[in-house]
Amino acid sequence: MFEVLPKIPADPILGLSAAYKADPNPNKIDLGVGVYKDENGNTPILDSVIKAQSVLLESEISKTYITPQGVPGFITGMLTLLLGKESKALLSNRVAAVQSPGGCGALRILAELIKRCNSDTTVWVSDPTWANHIPLIGDAGLNIETYPYFDKSTASIKFDEMVDCLKQVKKGDVVLLHGCCHNPTGADLTNEQWDEVLRIAQQTGFIPFIDTAYQGFGDGLEEDAYGLRLMAENLPEVIIAASCSKNFGLYRERVGLAAMITSDAAMRDIVQSQIQSVARGIYSMPPSYGGALVDIILNNEALKAQWTNEVNEMRTRMQTLRQLLVDKLAENGASKDFSFVTQQKGMFSFLCISPEQVKKVRDEHSVYFVDSSRVNIAGISRGNVDALAKALVSVL
Repeated sequence: MFEVLPKIPADPILGLSAAYKADPNPNKIDLGVGVYKDENGNTPILDSVIKAQSVLLESEISKTYITPQGVPGFITGMLTLLLGKESKALLSNRVAAVQSPGGCGALRILAELIKRCNSDTTVWVSDPTWANHIPLIGDAGLNIETYPYFDKSTASIKFDEMVDCLKQVKKGDVVLLHGCCHNPTGADLTNEQWDEVLRIAQQTGFIPFIDTAYQGFGDGLEEDAYGLRLMAENLPEVIIAASCSKNFGLYRERVGLAAMITSDAAMRDIVQSQIQSVARGIYSMPPSYGGALVDIILNNEALKAQWTNEVNEMRTRMQTLRQLLVDKLAENGASKDFSFVTQQKGMFSFLCISPEQVKKVRDEHSVYFVDSSRVNIAGISRGNVDALAKALVSVL
């Protein structure tokens, strides 16, 4: 039966990672895979997570299944982190949520939930968006369209074009928005632009779908929640996917949250039953370990303070690396102004160079990043930034 299946090409990012590993150049640079790295190129376990692991080891007395919803303290802790302590939606019991296997799991659960509501729903995603958004949502059987977002020629958001497009979105359609630290461009909406998107949603009746995977990596844990909280406080329905991979460093534990803000508490109970049914049909019960760690951190005052400091340190380091890269490019005589990199936020930036230049810097200098010119800022270090800048300048 399997002879009818064609071979699928390798994922471009995973294929890039394999090429990097096979490269014998001792000075090779990996800016492809989106994981945080320290100055030595390692992805460390946060100290707050190490302490939470010790607490869990001492307190866990069973490996039986947890509830289909997930770890209760994880759910409440994450919803408070995302929506704020004074959230009207939380206080009025309007939020349905389940723990999911990573942010990817949350996206797929929510796509299946949307399909149950209306299989003809169109989900609008930014151009460009994170590559896996399209298979995660589209493979659920939903239609996907794009709205204008980023202009490589000016390294800026096409906000006027974005607005014109969103005004044409039908009532009941879904618009996927990056909560902060847009992947892949690093270009985020300003608070004033979020305000305008809210006004359009109120006028047209589209439903925002906020994917937030990098809270704390842009301007701060509270600041990065502006757009999400704005939508949650002013619209009857908002869809939310959240990931703990980056800001908790729990990549391999696959910890995420799928949530839906509903019009009232009665509807919340209906949606809660449906979202758990979707999860049950995909993987039955969520894994406990990562969610239990986040529960311990967010619900222990000292550990939460330590974790917050660690998030702040990661953000500050990446901001410093952005400025350092721009300075080194200028010092090496770059013919292109890269100052826009310091305005972008989070782990990623579009360098706005051509695929041919990307290939040349990879072939001639063993610098690895994807053809779109998206680079992982956290892969830069003080030890490799000079070589990186010289390599980039050589292909401009």
